[in-house]
Amino acid sequence: MPGQRLTACVKVTAYLESGGAAILGIRVSGDVVGELATLRREPRSAMVTACSPLLVHVIRAEAFTDFLDRHPAAWNALARMIADRLDWANRRRTDFAQFSVPVRVANVLVELSGRHGVDRADGKRDLGVDLTHEEIANLIGARKDAVFKAMRRFKELELIDPGHRRKLVIDPIGLANYR
Repeated sequence: MPGQRLTACVKVTAYLESGGAAILGIRVSGDVVGELATLRREPRSAMVTACSPLLVHVIRAEAFTDFLDRHPAAWNALARMIADRLDWANRRRTDFAQFSVPVRVANVLVELSGRHGVDRADGKRDLGVDLTHEEIANLIGARKDAVFKAMRRFKELELIDPGHRRKLVIDPIGLANYR
């Protein structure tokens, strides 16, 4: 559609020695990716996979750190962004410790919808990120079959309207209150 702005999306994934994978996060238009490797002066520890067409700007490590050194406000913004990501990761870990798989799925769908979702003309809220059941399982530390079962239950309760890879949250309040 003319004039419509599309959101670029990437998945940040760590590949495990066991052969598995863990999705560390979802990043969208305007997000910084790869900053930790630069700040730690270490090789990257994750793979970034494009989920949509996007335009990226590669910034050399030295240019990035020089910019941060000259602009304290940029350092502050970067520190807040890293703190937000750490907070998100901590929520996933505490969810894992205290909630069942269906509640963890509901929590992550509500959070992704809130961060990346788009309201639709039909009153539904598009999740904003294409995720398979396996990718959701990786995000919440669960098995794919347990996520599939939770998603089937959410569909029965009319909390979601799943499409192929795209999950449409149709009752974010109901999902948020799911226990």
